[in-house]
Amino acid sequence: MAYDQVLAQRVRDRIGADLAVTEKRMFGGLSFLWDGRIAVAVSGDGLLLRVGPDDVELALTEPGTRQAVMGGREMRGWIVVDGDVLDDDALETWIRTGVESAARLPGE
Repeated sequence: MAYDQVLAQRVRDRIGADLAVTEKRMFGGLSFLWDGRIAVAVSGDGLLLRVGPDDVELALTEPGTRQAVMGGREMRGWIVVDGDVLDDDALETWIRTGVESAARLPGE
């Protein structure tokens, strides 16, 4: 599956030069990892992002969101946000959500 190069650049521009963030091609998309943990990924024309298991229900009340599914199985703690709802403010908010969620994970 190809991913939206323009959306990937928009994410890259917002994350900036944060040394804690690295990029890696994964799951047919481009993942942005915070200290080695996936925070957000550009997948298809939208975002796959970590929100954490306790925050999925609330996140799914937002426009253009759905439960993330991979290989026919729901991904616990992950959602997909459709690209057509990702104006600049929404993209900024979702990136922050993904990074904050990744930052809360225990260290390796």
